[in-house]
Amino acid sequence: MEWSPQLPVGGRHLAALLLLLSAGAGPLFAGVTAEAEQEGGRVELGISEYTDIGVKGPVDNPITALDEDRQRKSTADHSEFEELRGPFNNGPEVTRACLECHNRADDQFLKNKHWTWSYTHPVTGQKLGKSVLINNFCTNARGNEGMCAQCHAGYNRTGPDYDLTKQENIDCLVCHESTGTYYKLPPTRGNKACAVMFEGKPPIDWAKVAQSVRLPARANCGSCHFYGGGGDNVKHGDLSSVLFHPPREVDVHMSEEGENFACIICHVGEGHQWAGSRYNMIARDEKEHALPKPGMERETATCESCHGDRPHPAGIRGFKLNDHVDRVACESCHIPAVARGGVATKVFWDWRTAGRLKNGEGYREEGYIQGNGEARHTYKSIKGSFEYDENFPPVYRWFDGVMKYTTIDTVFDPSKPVEINHFGGSPQDPDSRIWPFKKMRTMQPYDKGNNTLVYMHLWGDDEDAFWGNYDFARAIARGMKDNGIPYSGEYGFVETWSWWPQNHMVAPREQALDCDQCHSKDGRLKELTGFYMPGRDSAPWLDWFGLLLVGGTLAGVGGHGLLRILLRGRGS
Repeated sequence: MEWSPQLPVGGRHLAALLLLLSAGAGPLFAGVTAEAEQEGGRVELGISEYTDIGVKGPVDNPITALDEDRQRKSTADHSEFEELRGPFNNGPEVTRACLECHNRADDQFLKNKHWTWSYTHPVTGQKLGKSVLINNFCTNARGNEGMCAQCHAGYNRTGPDYDLTKQENIDCLVCHESTGTYYKLPPTRGNKACAVMFEGKPPIDWAKVAQSVRLPARANCGSCHFYGGGGDNVKHGDLSSVLFHPPREVDVHMSEEGENFACIICHVGEGHQWAGSRYNMIARDEKEHALPKPGMERETATCESCHGDRPHPAGIRGFKLNDHVDRVACESCHIPAVARGGVATKVFWDWRTAGRLKNGEGYREEGYIQGNGEARHTYKSIKGSFEYDENFPPVYRWFDGVMKYTTIDTVFDPSKPVEINHFGGSPQDPDSRIWPFKKMRTMQPYDKGNNTLVYMHLWGDDEDAFWGNYDFARAIARGMKDNGIPYSGEYGFVETWSWWPQNHMVAPREQALDCDQCHSKDGRLKELTGFYMPGRDSAPWLDWFGLLLVGGTLAGVGGHGLLRILLRGRGS
């Protein structure tokens, strides 16, 4: 039987990883892998990335509006639509049915970053997005769409030449279905290392999932965003599977014990365009955005857009805390640690160790037990070695909101760390504030002759794909050639950093940082310089001047008292 990325799974083997379960209650990638116990690790006959990821527990039912009813009012019950009763054989057929009524949705969505994977930064002019950028996790989506497009909001994206005008390939269900039974197949086949790992999945009931559509829940957004970078909370540090059903102490906004927000409460939007982007952030929300006029839709995904620029209650303490708002991001105090809730995040990735084999096969090792008791892989033949951390303090930096990126044509000095993304900001800049970040470190391949990063051909049913041949030279040469990028033919490894602003996992107010956690000699802001902070800094001349003033005052008061005593005795 020919490979078809849209055939139901049934009881057949699939020749690649299963994609995401949008709003699914089962695994995002589920695998059955032939393993043999070996000294020092387990032989992995293929990529069995995950066995239990996706929505933890039932599909969430979050609030989608801030009015009295806490839900946006729908004018239709999709389960009653004749057009959605099928039969449907695949996703594009469902999309065509959706567009019969929602006849503007396609034109809107074709402009969305989730569809184009492309974004031109309005300040820097850089062309960004998954279609071109290199990261310091799995390195590049470009050329590896056969795996990476599992989290594309469309069907059949097999390569960089994807037809972005083909409206029937829009995936409506990934964002809107609510049964928890929907999933997608990978658009292309991997080779032996990416062999068949999932079978027995029941066929998708296309009519059922089509009739279940609603506004996006955390299950829909999280089934991709919580697993970015190759696993649960790997990339961001503040986006993990715990947010499907978080305790209040992990996220006061998304917890069912708290506000039970859907993502779209903050990531407001209209016409399939949503606020909030790590490419172009708002470091300090301006008043006209933070405090919209009555009746106007909020336009920004910032704390101020709901809480205003004076969020703390009246009183001496509240007055002083409000005095911080123009210089300190709300997240700096209200997100006390990275990777809270029991799911660790990767903090170091070493590609240099990738390609080790046991008996000619790739293998994996589990060497870290995270807070929720689950094991994480610390080595994989296809990716190298990893280090994890959780519940650790963020790195604090002045941030002006403008991210700049190291792209495929950026020439750098390999003798020092290369920042995948970097930013400006200073105490003197009125648009900058102190922000919390997760810092990711990686040793990854680069072009030694040209001092640039490289595209790697990782995924594919061919002899050049690294996830099968474990040959960096061939994988890099193929990746660069396929994309028309000059390559010297010589590769090495360079240390890279990436910076991830922390916006989610907002703790309850009682868990916010205390004053002395920053205002002290060894406080959280000890690395930030260029400004004076009480409790941390001191100026010797000012200290001596102050002591002289205090000493002079005491001497004056004491002398005055002594004179009065002496004069009183003389008068009597």
